[in-house]
Amino acid sequence: MSGVDETTQDEQARIEAELAEKARQDGGGWDAPPPGKPKAFGTSFVRFIGLLGPYKWVFGLVMLLGAVGVVLSIIAPKVLGEATNIVFEGFMSSQFPAGTTQEQAVEGLRAAGQGDLANTVAAMQHFQAGAGVDFAALSVVIRWVLALYVVSSLLQWLQGYVINVIMVKTMWRVRERVEAKINRLPLSYFDKVQRGDLISRVTNDIDNMTNTLQQSLSGAVTSILTVVGVLIMMFSISWQLALVALVALPLMAVIFGVIGPRSQKAFQAQWGKVGRLNARVEEAFSGHALVKVYGREKANEEGFDGENQELFEAAFKAQFFSGLMMPGVQFIGSLTYAGIAVLGGVMVASGQLRIGDVQAFVQYSQQFTQPLMELGGMTSAVMSGTASAERVFELLDEDEQEPDADDAPAAPEGRGVIEFRNVSFSYTPEQPLIRDLSFRVEPGQTVAIVGPTGAGKTTLVNLIMRFYELDGGAILLDGQDTSQMTRHDVRERAGMVLQDPWLFSGTIRENIRYGRQTATDDEVVEAAKATYVDRFVHTLPEGYDTVLEEDAANVSAGERQLITIARAFVSQPSVLILDEATSSVDTRTEQLLQHAMAALREGRTSFVIAHRLSTIRDADLILVMEHGDIVEQGTHDDLIAREGAYWRLYQSQFEHAAVDLDAQAAIEAAADPEADDVAAAAGAPGDPV
Repeated sequence: MSGVDETTQDEQARIEAELAEKARQDGGGWDAPPPGKPKAFGTSFVRFIGLLGPYKWVFGLVMLLGAVGVVLSIIAPKVLGEATNIVFEGFMSSQFPAGTTQEQAVEGLRAAGQGDLANTVAAMQHFQAGAGVDFAALSVVIRWVLALYVVSSLLQWLQGYVINVIMVKTMWRVRERVEAKINRLPLSYFDKVQRGDLISRVTNDIDNMTNTLQQSLSGAVTSILTVVGVLIMMFSISWQLALVALVALPLMAVIFGVIGPRSQKAFQAQWGKVGRLNARVEEAFSGHALVKVYGREKANEEGFDGENQELFEAAFKAQFFSGLMMPGVQFIGSLTYAGIAVLGGVMVASGQLRIGDVQAFVQYSQQFTQPLMELGGMTSAVMSGTASAERVFELLDEDEQEPDADDAPAAPEGRGVIEFRNVSFSYTPEQPLIRDLSFRVEPGQTVAIVGPTGAGKTTLVNLIMRFYELDGGAILLDGQDTSQMTRHDVRERAGMVLQDPWLFSGTIRENIRYGRQTATDDEVVEAAKATYVDRFVHTLPEGYDTVLEEDAANVSAGERQLITIARAFVSQPSVLILDEATSSVDTRTEQLLQHAMAALREGRTSFVIAHRLSTIRDADLILVMEHGDIVEQGTHDDLIAREGAYWRLYQSQFEHAAVDLDAQAAIEAAADPEADDVAAAAGAPGDPV
């Protein structure tokens, strides 16, 4: 029992993590937790950085320019401190009579019992009694400071600009590689991967990689250079003050080490609650009509209120811990500032430092803490970007379908004869699906494929299209082995309509022409008329130029399927494959389609997969599949006469239909007792009426 509970908890944790990740990706933000930790951080990070390889020389040059810019910005406070010294020492010099030497001033102050002031005057380098502030020297220093800041800003701007260009080009190449990779992947890969996960890798993960490269890696270099440079400058000014500034490091480490993990965990819980609440809202909106039908509005509100309260508590906790970080760091910064100010004042009074040096040191202490905070914040961002890169690399490392041979023979000329010769296939070696299958279909014949779910019906037509490679045997198209042909040549000869219609954003005309880009407008209209698309297109405001909305929501499900059928017909295929193509249309439209397809199938090899057996009564050949084998084949009348597998399928469908009708009649009779009397007067049950 405990094992079952653990399994349930693991499943709930997995669902919670998926919902949290979806909410995180939709919400964004630097406080969002990373999408899991990378499995091999070192290897993945090196490969991640290796994406910049084609631009390594340019990247190295701009990083050098950036380093020069950082050095200049670090030197500037020291030079600016010299300007403060000029002003301060000029003012102090003006307090002494002209002609007084610095030694005389110092001796006089000591004789007057002002030892601290004497030490300060003794440390001055610009003492000229009675001269006042040396504005000429001050202007030179100020111009140097302005030049340092201007050049530093330009170099850092140039660094940021070039790095952004490099990052954008790098991720453009990654997207190009991913797109090309997806086109080279076999269909079996898409069978085992969830569509949402694949889309997340292609969009969210690549965007996350871009943000990491742009905002973290380039900033990390600047921050590290700043920290090192500032440390050097602080120790060059005063090692005592530098030690005071370094006291902040262990205190900040305590804050990041204690509050940081709790904040991260709280944000993870918050995104989990957001994901659950989003799922509930999405579910309620998508099933809004059903909720009202069963009167579950109150229960939905109570469930929403409960999860909303949980989200409130989780969000409050996350924001509370997150809000502690900055005040804590600022408090430590204030303590450090106070310590530097007090000790610096004492050292100025004792003549160990000049006042401009203390001013420069205060600026350095502020420059020192900021990059440390940035580096701390970048840690989770780099982990997140590396995890995303790892997911993208997993996609890029997937096994590709075998490329077509360079010397593949040209597509054969013919009308579309399909022949299976001892075909064997399985998705996994342990579970064989199709074994030693052989049959031949001539042009103009319609082959219907029926059987229970999992019998291999769709797999059969997928093999014809070379979506999968055979384990054994061969499929011939007009006498040519399809495995020796290019996939393009095989698929160019076939038109396929799936059970679920797929339309892209564009006009109806463009969607039909997608089957053959060279089709003229007249050919598009002709295909539309043949498939009864033309009938409803004229009811739309823009006709064939009507732009389909997202998911083609401005046309009905049946109309969407009609458009996909028209798209297959305009391609003028030799082989036509209909996989439950009429399942989304109403009965009347289905009857119209049956007549249209009968005419359009003339002269073509057609395969029809159907669950409703009434739609394939007129097929030239019906293949009945069970467990990957063809157990029966023949016409509808022949198979019914045999009373085998097809007969059982046929009977089960119509028996269920009869039971449903009997049940409906019983309900109506119970609701209207007089109906029994009418039925009795009309004749006994089962008598012809």
